[in-house]
Amino acid sequence: MALASWDDTNAGLVHEDPRLLRALDMVAPGTTLREGIDNVIHASTGALIVIGEPEEISFLFSGGLKLDVDYTPGLIYQVAKMDGAIVLDPEARKISWANVQLMPDPTIHSSETGTRHRTAERVSKQTNALVIAISARRDVVSIYLGGIKYILQDIPTVLSKANQGLATMEKYRLRLDRVTARLTTVEMAGAATLHDVLTVLQRAELLLRTSNEVERYIIELGAEGRMIEMQLEETSVGVLSDRVALIRDYAVDDSEAMLDSTLAELSKLSHQELLDLGRLAELLGFDRKVNPHDLQVSARGYRALSRISRLPRLVGEKVIKHFGSLEEILAAGDEQLAAIDGVGEDRAAELREGLDRVRESEVFERYPLN
Repeated sequence: MALASWDDTNAGLVHEDPRLLRALDMVAPGTTLREGIDNVIHASTGALIVIGEPEEISFLFSGGLKLDVDYTPGLIYQVAKMDGAIVLDPEARKISWANVQLMPDPTIHSSETGTRHRTAERVSKQTNALVIAISARRDVVSIYLGGIKYILQDIPTVLSKANQGLATMEKYRLRLDRVTARLTTVEMAGAATLHDVLTVLQRAELLLRTSNEVERYIIELGAEGRMIEMQLEETSVGVLSDRVALIRDYAVDDSEAMLDSTLAELSKLSHQELLDLGRLAELLGFDRKVNPHDLQVSARGYRALSRISRLPRLVGEKVIKHFGSLEEILAAGDEQLAAIDGVGEDRAAELREGLDRVRESEVFERYPLN
């Protein structure tokens, strides 16, 4: 297996494997493990640190000192002065072994040139351990897990990338709000087209993918990323739930299986495929050759009812199941609404007022049709 490099071109690997996210979290600034790594860097001693169950990786050991002592940043700096590897328990709370000579299978392919990094790569391929190689001369920290390699970047570089990602997200959010407002306006008027729907779905997915990138940077920043995290949450609030409601509103088949399949396939689309509205139409169950500008579609009402405060989700679903479409819900009288199980007169009035507020929301004045 060739060594995969964990960089911006395939950063999606991070989100596909929670172990990789946890690895970044363990070595993020503000953690005791990162403090120990920084100590080793400043001392220019270099180190090879293996984090895993000692019993599961002991078959690679040759010699070494069994310590079983509590981990401290100062102590790891001391034991790093010895030539061999340092073995920590899976939570990096104990230093299990020090000065260990690791003997991985030499037939495992390695694209690394230095002995320390070649050993680290092979150990990561041969075991489930997280391996950290700290270069003695270049102050470079490389992380290996399952054959994946990631080089830790300095904080200013990661902060810069995170801020660039946030700026992109803000542009996507502005556009998403505009096309979402348009969709709500036309669907309330019974004039929505498939193009309106697909544009919202596309913009929401673009924003969420950028959000994933920024989230990776936040994990890597650790304690330094709290402000970025607050900005991320503010920029992406509501997008995940709105995307689910949008799919349930317009997918040809309103079922859990269809929803799960659409979300799974959506996540697999390449960036180029995401820009293809025909492919997005296909995910919702439509013919990809259909002209989305010409095809009028009707919402079931999930997205509109989700905007009504204090309306329980199960009650909203009963209303949708009873009437079948947002158009029918809008046309229903108070008595018809009140007759539905779980609604009643008071909730029917709240539902009607809520739909009126959605229809007349100030967001439509801020983003008028044009």
